[in-house]
Amino acid sequence: MVQKILVVDDERAIRSTLTDILTFEGFAITQAEDGEDALRKISKTTFDCVICDIKMPKKDGIEVLTEALEMNPDLTFIIISGHGDIEVAVEAVKKGAFDYISKPPDLNRLLITVRNALHKEAIVSENKTLRQKVTKSRAAQMIGKSPQLLKLLETIEKVAPTDARVLITGENGVGKELVAIRLHELSPRKNAALVEVNCAAIPSELIESELFGHEKGSFTSALKMRVGKFEQANGGTLFLDEIGDLSADAQAKMLRALQEGKITRVGGDKDIKVDVRIIAATNKDLLQEVERKKFRMDLYHRLSVIRLQVPALRERVEDIPLLVEHFLETICKEYNHPVKEIDNAAMKAMQRYDWSGNVRELRNAVERLIILSDSGITKKDVEQYIFMR
Repeated sequence: MVQKILVVDDERAIRSTLTDILTFEGFAITQAEDGEDALRKISKTTFDCVICDIKMPKKDGIEVLTEALEMNPDLTFIIISGHGDIEVAVEAVKKGAFDYISKPPDLNRLLITVRNALHKEAIVSENKTLRQKVTKSRAAQMIGKSPQLLKLLETIEKVAPTDARVLITGENGVGKELVAIRLHELSPRKNAALVEVNCAAIPSELIESELFGHEKGSFTSALKMRVGKFEQANGGTLFLDEIGDLSADAQAKMLRALQEGKITRVGGDKDIKVDVRIIAATNKDLLQEVERKKFRMDLYHRLSVIRLQVPALRERVEDIPLLVEHFLETICKEYNHPVKEIDNAAMKAMQRYDWSGNVRELRNAVERLIILSDSGITKKDVEQYIFMR
């Protein structure tokens, strides 16, 4: 993908020189002739790097740096300074600029600095992605050997390599997020971002801004441009949890995004192309929601190319011992505590229990037993701390 650089300088000759050399090196260049022009363009476009003069009309380089980093703290800045502005340039580095270059710019040094800045940005981005992947990978273990779980895992392996949209259904706590993570990790998009949105946790008046982003000034509290989840997930996977809680207006915009591969930020009129695989999840019966006029039939069909039903824990009780042992090991490790043993009577009691909260409730129960039991976990502990809570 071609990297985008914004060149900001009130001297046309310098802008033209930098544009020529950077274009020759394969970068996509946008020019800005003053600080206000630069901030307008930064608010509307995502740049990989900004090369900015210090002394300019309307807003100087320090003001541009400060305001731009408020919009996007990860934006990479290179400051161009006259010989009398070195102290100011050093101050700019302290405020977040990557480096500074003296005027007239040495083009070889400029190219080296640009490449170093973009390399650093790539490393930071890669580290964020890797940290996310490591965290998700640890969480994405789907424990069990029951026929229901093995069938689900087999289907996931068939579906994951495709770009087919997936609707994951199942009760609360069964592990729908783990299915989404596994689909992403086994897909060709695994090296890109997996972005999650909990549609039920975001107020209806903010969900469109969360999904599609917004332009500065599009509503009262929109003090800066915001990139939405669709753009953040570009090239990767967008996981829409609790999709059944999406507002009617957001459903309409979602349908357009799926049909055309384009979004429009709130308050904007520019179409933005996005390449995103959609995975949705719900604990609701969406067809019933369609009958109640709460969910669009056309959106339902767009989302449910593949449907995956995650079994409730009561449907795979033979997996409970494996899950309990797994939680005992991982939770004790988190607490830096020796792994506690659980006796057979306690385990059988846990298999007989009706886990209405499914795997999530089981994990919480194991954590409670680890904290409250004196040594090994017995049937008495289970009855006291689980059944009689």
